[in-house]
Amino acid sequence: MLEKLEAIHARWEEIGRSMNEPEAINDVKRFVKLGKDYKVLLPVVEAYKIYDTVLKHITSAKDVMYNEKDEEMRAFAKEELDLLNTQKEKLEEDIRLLLIPSDPEDEKNAIVEIRAGSGGDEASIFAGDLYRMYLRFAELKGWKTELVDMTEGTVGGFKEVIFNMSGENVYGLMKYESGVHRVQRVPKTETQGRVHTSAASVVVLPEADEFDVDVKESDIRRDTFCSSGPGGQSVNTTYSAVRLTHIPTGIVVICQDQKSQVKNLEKAMSVLRSRIYEKEHQKYLDEVSSKRKTMVSSGDRSAKIRTYNYPQSRVTDHRIHLTLYNLQTVIDGGGVQELIDALQLAENAERLKAAGEEI
Repeated sequence: MLEKLEAIHARWEEIGRSMNEPEAINDVKRFVKLGKDYKVLLPVVEAYKIYDTVLKHITSAKDVMYNEKDEEMRAFAKEELDLLNTQKEKLEEDIRLLLIPSDPEDEKNAIVEIRAGSGGDEASIFAGDLYRMYLRFAELKGWKTELVDMTEGTVGGFKEVIFNMSGENVYGLMKYESGVHRVQRVPKTETQGRVHTSAASVVVLPEADEFDVDVKESDIRRDTFCSSGPGGQSVNTTYSAVRLTHIPTGIVVICQDQKSQVKNLEKAMSVLRSRIYEKEHQKYLDEVSSKRKTMVSSGDRSAKIRTYNYPQSRVTDHRIHLTLYNLQTVIDGGGVQELIDALQLAENAERLKAAGEEI
């Protein structure tokens, strides 16, 4: 472990020197990349410095124990050595977790897409419930949310809703929400009190910035049209809505939430970049999931990840076989973190096992 830590420390110092070179300062893309790498390695470097100090103190304490003739000094050194060994074990455990390669996208903002699935009108209502759950969760985390586009359901909720989430480590937490969510309850439209099962899919994309993906203007077809959604007096009177088509991939993005065409274009470009970038990121997710037995944050959109059972006030996450009996708290956004914490714990244990003797 010590050799690996020394190599990381040397690499961190090398990155620091590179960031001060004129070539890097003048190359914005390279400078941003170096800055990210520097920040990622910093926690490991800080832990290494503490660990190195503890090892030196252990050596000193052992030297006193074996060579000091004063009995009182030897007893004091033994007591100190016991404390240092306990600290060393704790540091090694923490460092093992830090040395596990993290998802490079974790610190990014996220674009969340919720779509009603099987279940008709009830699925749209459930999609609306999930949307409000994530808005409340974002509020509790101090994140910002911004609506990109939506298609309302016929009796409430949404057939589709797309929104941005921005803040600290947003994608690193929200990525666990990707997949199919099921709800079991008596729909508002049900007259005989029967429990129905409906579903909605959640897709969470890391938000790509202009340095992550190169989208050529010549590859994009841009269309404008009158907005059909919220927007006040400008609806159906100004060509503020934007449709972008990326010709090489066929990806289409529509944004009509804002009254301003410029703002809609900006939002649409952000989503387009992220969807193009996701094609490469999905290769990483597929590689990760192929190496693991569970589906924790595997990125498999078709995977049934969670069931919300209203009659029993039960929420079950099928990836880690966790059941909570606080459904309303979860739907209100307050219990989402508890689910994510359990998923992260399971994934860390999985990654530690996979890393094995490599660390």
